[in-house]
Order: sequence, then C-alpha cells, then structure tokens
Amino acid sequence: MIMPFLSLYIETFGEFSDEYVQRWAGFVFGVTFITAFLFSPLWGRIGDKFGYKPILLITGSGIAISVFLMGFMESVMGLFILRFAMGAVTGFIPTSMALISSQTPRARAGKILGTLQMGTVSGGLLGPLIGGMMADAVGFEYTFIITSISIAIATIFVAIGIKEIPKTVKEKKESIHSAKDVLSFIFHNRVLTTIMAISLIVQVANFTIQPLLALYVSELTHAENLAFLAGMAFSATGFGNLLATRQWGMLGDKIGYEKVLLILLFCASLLFIPQGLATELWHLVLCRFLYGMAIGGIIPCVTAYIRRVVPLNMQGEVLGYNTSCRFLGNVIGPALGGIVSGFLGIAPVFFITSLLLLFAFILLFWSLRKEKEDEHHSVVHH
Repeated sequence: MIMPFLSLYIETFGEFSDEYVQRWAGFVFGVTFITAFLFSPLWGRIGDKFGYKPILLITGSGIAISVFLMGFMESVMGLFILRFAMGAVTGFIPTSMALISSQTPRARAGKILGTLQMGTVSGGLLGPLIGGMMADAVGFEYTFIITSISIAIATIFVAIGIKEIPKTVKEKKESIHSAKDVLSFIFHNRVLTTIMAISLIVQVANFTIQPLLALYVSELTHAENLAFLAGMAFSATGFGNLLATRQWGMLGDKIGYEKVLLILLFCASLLFIPQGLATELWHLVLCRFLYGMAIGGIIPCVTAYIRRVVPLNMQGEVLGYNTSCRFLGNVIGPALGGIVSGFLGIAPVFFITSLLLLFAFILLFWSLRKEKEDEHHSVVHH
C-alpha cells in the first residue's frame, strides 16, 4: 500500500533535485532488507525448533508498529533509520511459506505454494491501488496509519485462526544441527546453490525499478492523480501474477520445477525490454502485466524445489538462507536502480535488469547441464 508513493513521500520532506529523490528512494526502500538479510536464517532456525506461528506473530506486530511510525517521519534520514530497524521483523510472507511448506505433501507442494502466492499477489495487486487512492484522497500520513492497522488485523487472524501441527519429540531431536551442517548441505548441491543465487538475482531484477516506478509514470503522463496511476502500474504485475502463478506451480509438480524456472526466467528477461521503450502509460501497464505472468511462478517453484530436495529437519533454515538471498537482492536492486537512473535515466534500468534475468537463465541452464553430466559419469563409473 505504501510502496508506489515512497519516492513521492520523500519529496514532501523538502526541495530536492530529481537525482536526490531517485537515489534516496532506492536507499530507503532497500535498507530494510539489510537487517532482514541478517535475521532471516535466525528466524528459520528458531522455526525449525519451536514452530513458525510465534515468528509470524512477532514479525506481524513489528511490521505494524514500524509502518505506523513511518507516517510521522519528517526527514529522509528519519525514514531511512526506521526502515533499517524494521528489517529485523520483516519476513512475514517468507515465514508463512515456510510454515505451509513444512506441513504440505511434497508431491503437491508446487500447487499449494502457488495458491499461497495467489494470496500474496492479491495483496500486492490491491495494495498499490488502495494505497494510491488513499494517498491522493487523505494524504500520506493517514495511509501509513491505515496500512499499519491492516497488518495488525492480519496478525490477530494468525493468532486466532492458525493451528500449527507441533513436531514430535523425534523431529525436534532431528532438528538439532549446526549452521555449518546446513551451509555444507547447500554448497554441496550445485543446483540448490544456483536456485538460491537465482532468488537473489530475481529480487534484484524486481526491485531495481520499483522505487522509481512512480517517477517513471510521471514521465509518461501529466495527470494529477499520479499516486493512483503509479499504483495501477504496480498492480498490473500483480494481475499477471494472479492469473498464472498457481498454474506455474502445478506445471512444476508435473514436469519439474527447474524446467519451469528456465521458461520463466527467459520470458521475464524478454518482457523487461519493452517496459524501457514505453512511450505511453498503457504500454508500460500492458508490459508489466505480461511480466507479472512470467515472474509469478518463480517464488513457489523455488520454494517447492527446496521442499523437495532438502531434509525436513533443516528446511526452515535453508528457506531462511534463501529468504536472506532474496532480501539481499532487495537491498542491491533499489540501490542499483537508483545509481543507474541517477547517471543514465530511468529507462536504461529496464535494459540492465533484462540482462540480469538472462544471466540467471544461463546460470541455471549451465548448472542443470553440469548436474546431468555428473550423474552420467557417476553411472558410468559404477
């Protein structure tokens, strides 16, 4: 609800140049994920031992308080510091994915995680539209307050409505492992390591442009309801996600999550190019809709792949490291987008992002090919 107008909110703090606003929009947006990057494996380890519901309650409450306080900030630095602190409790959605993944049959993981992603996307779809309309109607301060209340209500629903199946004594004993054991498992599995690297790259790609989208929309149109139109551009990606994400998960269950990821990465790379060439707002909205259809299956397919190849007793921590990779991408993406746009303008950010996604496609293709070669050599030698 607040992401579409973050750069516009910064402009209310004073008279700043476009370069200053673009740069700090990237920094303010991305700084939350520095602390989130550090805390995610810790939450995953705690979840493996004690369950995920308590973590959902902690992160939900922390996010609600942080967003509430954002509405009362009066300087860029104050907003920057608050979002930095907020990172310690960011991770409600990844934790919910870990909860559902841990209690889902492996054969149906893609479909069920795709369904969960539909819920996430629905929020991403409606949030920017509602946030944009509220910002135009009642101002930024009340939009932050209403958003925080919404998050608090969701946290209450978790407390009342979620029942987590507790682990048995045997499962709790099996959950005792060192961080070294988990990291060793990750780095000795080439494709798993690649999948986690792709999580980072995809998040960089997603977030290079997001803090700048409102400014890019302002270049394409001179309408007064700018916050709403920026929200619409955000939500177009969500519409595409909503239509396709469950189908991608089901396809992954049938043909393999790695194959689906290859398709999605290649398509997403192509669809970033016309966004940078848009000359009308509807061009941008259409391209972001198609991009949303491609990108929507990546998170559920990555999570389902981890669910398939990682032992149950360390899944939470592995998912925590994967979430850290995503959060690191959330840090790098806005900063990269802000720096590139400051020097070259906003449109070139789309082209650089396209190259990043193409690199992710090549990396996964190479990794899968090497794994097949290793399996073939292993069979021959035996």
